[in-house]
Amino acid sequence: MSDPALRRIVPLPPIGSEVFQTYEVAHEFYEEVRHREQLEDYCQWYREIAAQNRRDLQQMRGETNLFGWFCRGRGTN
Repeated sequence: MSDPALRRIVPLPPIGSEVFQTYEVAHEFYEEVRHREQLEDYCQWYREIAAQNRRDLQQMRGETNLFGWFCRGRGTN
């Protein structure tokens, strides 16, 4: 029917340390890329929030200081 030699399972060759080193370097590279992208996203978010806060501060400086009216008699400016 079938040849007994074909039934034999051929073991895979052992995986060398070069494969693991290549995998480790590739993994570290992609982790570094992911970290830098996350940092850039955070920096962009921070710049947007800082710009919004500066706009809000300018708007608040132009508004009437109601709190100052309430504290007028207490000796604070």
